[in-house]
Amino acid sequence: QVQLAESGGGLVQAGGSLRLSCAASGRTFSRYTMGWFRQAPGKEREFVAAINWIGGSTYYADSVKGRFTISRDNAKNTLYLEMKSLKPEDTAVYFCAARSAISSGSLYATGEYDSWGLGTQVTVSS
Repeated sequence: QVQLAESGGGLVQAGGSLRLSCAASGRTFSRYTMGWFRQAPGKEREFVAAINWIGGSTYYADSVKGRFTISRDNAKNTLYLEMKSLKPEDTAVYFCAARSAISSGSLYATGEYDSWGLGTQVTVSS
C-alpha cells in the first residue's frame, strides 16, 4: 500500500481559498487513482473529488464543482486540491485516498479506496 500524508488545512474566511496537498510514499504513485474525501462532525465521510492515474480525467461532487480543482504531479508523488470560494459548509477534515488504477468499483465510494491519510482540518468561518 501507499502511505499518504495531507497538509495545507487551516482556518479561512468564507470566500477565501486554500490548497491542500497529499504526499505519497512507499509505492509507485502513478499506479493509483487518487481521491479527496471529507468528513464534518456528526456526518459520514463523503466524496469530494477524484483523479485518474495520469490526471486526464477528474470527477467532482456537485457541491464543489466549479470551486474545487483536483490535480496531481506524478513526478513529485503529490496530489493537490485547490479550493476557492470556500463556504462554511466546506468545514471538515479532508482526507486523501488511493486505490489501484485498475480497480473498477465506484470512484465515489469510500470502501473502494485502500489507503488513507490521517486528514487535515479545514475550517471556514462565516
